[in-house]
Amino acid sequence: MLEGLKKAFQILTEKISTTHLSESELKQVLDDFKLQLITSDVSVKTAEHIAELIRPKLAGLRVPRMGNGDEAIKSIYRGALLDVLIEASPDRLFHDILEKNKVRGEPYVALFVGPNGGGKTTTIAKVAYWLKKHGLSSVLSCSDTFRAAAIEQAKNLAGQVGIRAVSQKYGADPAAVAVDAIMSARAGREAVVLIDTAGRSEAKRNLMDEMNKIKRITNPDSVFLVLDSLTGSVAQEQARRFHDDVGVDCVILTKLDSDSRGGLALTVCHEIQRPIIFLGVGQGLDDLLPFRKEFLIERILA
Repeated sequence: MLEGLKKAFQILTEKISTTHLSESELKQVLDDFKLQLITSDVSVKTAEHIAELIRPKLAGLRVPRMGNGDEAIKSIYRGALLDVLIEASPDRLFHDILEKNKVRGEPYVALFVGPNGGGKTTTIAKVAYWLKKHGLSSVLSCSDTFRAAAIEQAKNLAGQVGIRAVSQKYGADPAAVAVDAIMSARAGREAVVLIDTAGRSEAKRNLMDEMNKIKRITNPDSVFLVLDSLTGSVAQEQARRFHDDVGVDCVILTKLDSDSRGGLALTVCHEIQRPIIFLGVGQGLDDLLPFRKEFLIERILA
């Protein structure tokens, strides 16, 4: 996990800790560092930002000949990574759900969006399982009425979690399915409505327009963007387009356990300035971790 990012920082540390660098030499070393980040799925803009954050501190650093200078260098890295990464609080999500349930007597509506093949439906099931473990009931809206077998997959996962799924036939209006789910949750006094949607290609305008229709009609409390960590640079553009066209509140990154590069988390936070709330780290329903900055930083700088 995250070997690419680890290597980038390790190589930089070796160059800085073994030799006193002139200003021009430091510039060259940081240029090489940026290239290493870019090959690890960090966007050019984000790589440049990280380099600019650490440049003045590394320039003024005096690495001791004796002792462990690596810790001083890692402290500089940690500060930059803390600056770039943004985390959302699952505890805050829990509080917001309860507040809407108790104060307004309404279910909390969560809309899940993302590109094809990002693991969105499975991720929704994991979120439902996380909610259930915290004592919150939910209803799954099977609003992917386009992809073959999507409704069956959603119903099967809902059954595994032990929650209700609301669906219509294939070709039905996805927004209408979502409205049915909200009304059903209201009648059944379920805490949360989880709206599954068809995977969208960010390049297809009509599909994004349909997504906006679902959002406009359901007025969700949060929009969650689900991205596959393994798609790297492709996911960078997807994140920008979904945020620009639909609006994103939080990001969930899937398949982090298989991601050998690791740069997408940094890019998403810096490029669209939206927090990561969960990480998918396996296939099981329980393989969903609340995102913490330190979790990622510790693994990058290990």
